[in-house]
Amino acid sequence: MKEIRIILDDGRTMNAVLDETAAPLSVANFVALCNKKFYDGLVFHRVIEGFMIQGGGFKWEGGLAPKGGAAAIKGEFAANGVPNPISHEPGVLSMARTSDPNSASSQFFICVAPCGYLDGQYAAFGRLKSDADLAVAVDISRVKTGKIGYFSDVPLSPVTIKTIEVVG
Repeated sequence: MKEIRIILDDGRTMNAVLDETAAPLSVANFVALCNKKFYDGLVFHRVIEGFMIQGGGFKWEGGLAPKGGAAAIKGEFAANGVPNPISHEPGVLSMARTSDPNSASSQFFICVAPCGYLDGQYAAFGRLKSDADLAVAVDISRVKTGKIGYFSDVPLSPVTIKTIEVVG
């Protein structure tokens, strides 16, 4: 199992364990992007209290600016023909995607509440290690949000990822 540490610009951290058995392509892709420092300076661009926080695709430049440059991977979930035993519970990391089941690239989300209705539809690939890590994610989900351009649920004060380190 790989371990990562998400370090925010404000010094808070979230530690997670990635499950290479459940989602080997997703973990390999995520770790490769971490090692390339892809996530440095990106923001959690969509946060919904009682649901999840999503990041990994946008920088904040007075508005959301797409990062781009990450290749799409096969979605590792049951509806796409891949068994994945991880349930979308609080603290679970999962790949974000469009309606195309093979469109996940760099964006990910962290559940802050039970989201079992996502099981079989999204590639869960890890989980936060502790209640303290989950508390950070829940805190992020509660920031004041608004609509910016055609984006909804955007934090009005950016929540920026300083870096994501592979620590084990």
